[in-house]
Amino acid sequence: MHFPRSSRRQFLKFTGAAIAAPLLGRPAFALTATEVPLHGLSAFGELKYPPDFPHFDYASPEAPTGGTFNFQPGYWYFNQNVLTFNTLNSFVLTGDAPPRMEMCFDTLMVSAWDEPDALYGILAESITLSADRNSFTFKLRPEARFHDGSPLTAEDVAFSYNLLKKKGHPQLALPLAEMVAAEALGRHEFRLAFSGEQSDRTILDVVWYPVFSKASLEGKAFDSSKLEPLLASGPYTVGRFSADRYVEYDRVEDYWAQDLPVRRGLYLFDRIRIDFFRDRNAAFEAFKKGEVFWREEFTSRLWATGYDFPALRSGKVVKREFPEERVADMQGWALNQRRARFRGPRVREAIELCFDFEWTNRNFFYGLYKRSVSPFENTDFKAVGAPSPEELALLEQFRGQIPEAALGEAVIPPVSDGSGRDRKLLSEARRLLTEAGWRPQGQFLQNEDGERLTVEYMVRDQVFVQVTTPFIENLRAIGIDASIRMLDAAQYQARLASFDFDMVGFRMTLGATPTRDGLELAFHSKAAKVDGSRNLPGTADLAVDHLVELAGRAASRDELIVTVRALDRVLRARRDWIPNWYSPHHRVAYWDMFGFKEPKPDYFFPVEALWWYDEEKAKAIGKA
Repeated sequence: MHFPRSSRRQFLKFTGAAIAAPLLGRPAFALTATEVPLHGLSAFGELKYPPDFPHFDYASPEAPTGGTFNFQPGYWYFNQNVLTFNTLNSFVLTGDAPPRMEMCFDTLMVSAWDEPDALYGILAESITLSADRNSFTFKLRPEARFHDGSPLTAEDVAFSYNLLKKKGHPQLALPLAEMVAAEALGRHEFRLAFSGEQSDRTILDVVWYPVFSKASLEGKAFDSSKLEPLLASGPYTVGRFSADRYVEYDRVEDYWAQDLPVRRGLYLFDRIRIDFFRDRNAAFEAFKKGEVFWREEFTSRLWATGYDFPALRSGKVVKREFPEERVADMQGWALNQRRARFRGPRVREAIELCFDFEWTNRNFFYGLYKRSVSPFENTDFKAVGAPSPEELALLEQFRGQIPEAALGEAVIPPVSDGSGRDRKLLSEARRLLTEAGWRPQGQFLQNEDGERLTVEYMVRDQVFVQVTTPFIENLRAIGIDASIRMLDAAQYQARLASFDFDMVGFRMTLGATPTRDGLELAFHSKAAKVDGSRNLPGTADLAVDHLVELAGRAASRDELIVTVRALDRVLRARRDWIPNWYSPHHRVAYWDMFGFKEPKPDYFFPVEALWWYDEEKAKAIGKA
C-alpha cells in the first residue's frame, strides 16, 4: 500500500511507540563504550580480536608475495562493470568502472571477514564515540601516506566525506544524508557528526568509504569523464590498462600499512589483472587456454558438462566447490512499480506464477540450484512458517495497511508440476489479471484505458535470453505482451541506474548483519526516487519504511532477527521481487598454481586478497 508523504510523520507519531515497545528496551550500540578510544566497532559491541592482535586468523603472514593473479570477478560495486569500462572513477553514478578499484584506497576501518559485523581501524588508530553517540572522533595514524609519498591527513578525510555526500554514488551518498559535519580537528584527528536522525549503526556503513587526496582533486571535476586514476593510498595502484580490454593493479611494494594487523598476510599478489569479455564463451575459452587463472562458474551447463578439457584431466586445473558465505543474499527479478501497470500486487503475482523454476532447474541448471524465496535467504533473518509472537506483535500494528498474507505463513512461490507450462498455475495467473482489471483484446490483455499489458525484460547477456525464454513464452500464453531486450553493457548500466526498465534481474547482498542504511537503499521509499539505488522495484510503503527504521534501532541480534523477519514477511507478501534461485556453494575452477588457507572466512571470500602465488606449483604445471 502507498501512503502520501503528508501522512508519514503523523503515522509514525501515533504508531511508533506501540510498535517499538515489544522489542526496543535500550538503544543499539548500548554495549559500546563512549568517551574512550576504541580499536574496533561492531553492531552489538562484541569483538573477536583484542587491541594487540597480530593479524586476522584467516590471513597468511607466512605466505610469499609475488606472481600475477588473472581472474574473472564474481561481484562488483557501485558503477563497476565486468563487461567493459570507460572510467577509472568507481565512486560516482555515471560511467562504467572496472571491478576492484576499491583495492587502491584505504579507509578509516576495515571489516573482519570472520565476524558478522566487526570493523577494525586502519587509517584510524582509534575511534571515540561521544556520549550521545552522534559524533565520532578518529585518531589517524601519522604514518599514513598516499602513493606519491604525500602524507594522508585529517583534511583529506574530511574532504573525502564531504565530496562523497555531495557527488558520490548514491549508495555512498545516501547513508551520509544525516551527516552534519566532517571536519579535521588537527593534522591527525578527524570528526564525523550526525544529526541524531541517523541509524545507531550508520557509522558501520560509512567508516569503510575511500579516502582521496584533497590536493590532487581540489578544483577538479569528480566525475567519470576521464580515464585517469585517482591518487590513492591502498595496497594496490592502477598499472597498465586498455579501456574495454583489460586493467592491471600493481601491488605497492612500500605500502605504508602492510605490517599493520589488519593488513598483515593479505594482498600478496604482485599483480592482479582483469580481462574483459563481452561473451561468456570467450571468457571460458580464455580460462581453458590458461590466459585467465581463476573463475567462478555461474553457468550450470558449463559446470555440469564443460569442464572436461586436457588441462583439467591432467590435473593442471582444479575444479571444486567452496561454501557460500553466511550473509543475506538474493537474486530475483524486479518489476518496476514506477510504471503504473506493475503497481498492483495481483499483476506481480500473476507474472511470478508464469516462472516454472522446477522445469528451469532441471532443463537448464542440471538441478544445481535451489529456489530463492526471501531477500534474506540462507540466514536467520529469513522468515519461516507462521510468525512468532514477537513478529506478530510488530505486524499487528500494520494490519489493514500490509497484505493480509504477511500475517500468516511466510509467502513462498508455488511448486510447479515441472512441465514448463503448469496449467493450474497459468490459469491462476490469468484469474489474478482479470481481477486486476485486464481484459482480453485479441491476443493480448488490455485495461479499461485500452493500454496493453506489456513486459520487457532487460538483459545484457545472451545466457539470460536462453534461460528465460520459456518464462516469456508463458507470459505471452496468458495474454501479456512479453519480450526480451538485450543491451550492450554500457547502455544496460545507464538504464538500470535511471530505472528505465520494465523488468530486470539483480543480485543483492544485504550482509551478515543487515543495517538500516543497507535496508533503506534496497527497500525504503526515499531510495525509490534516487537514481542508482538498489530499490529497483520502486518499493514505497510506509509500513516497510517503519520496519526498516526499527531494524536500525534493534538493541541486540535477537531483536534485529525478529524485526527483519517481520520485514521479510511484508516484502514477500507485497511481491516486490520475483525470487529466482541460489547456490549454497561457490563453483570455482583455477589453475593449480596458488596457495590458500582453509577454511575460508564465513562472511566474505575475496580470493585476490586471501590467496597467494605458489612458485613450485606453477613450475609443476608449466606456469612459472
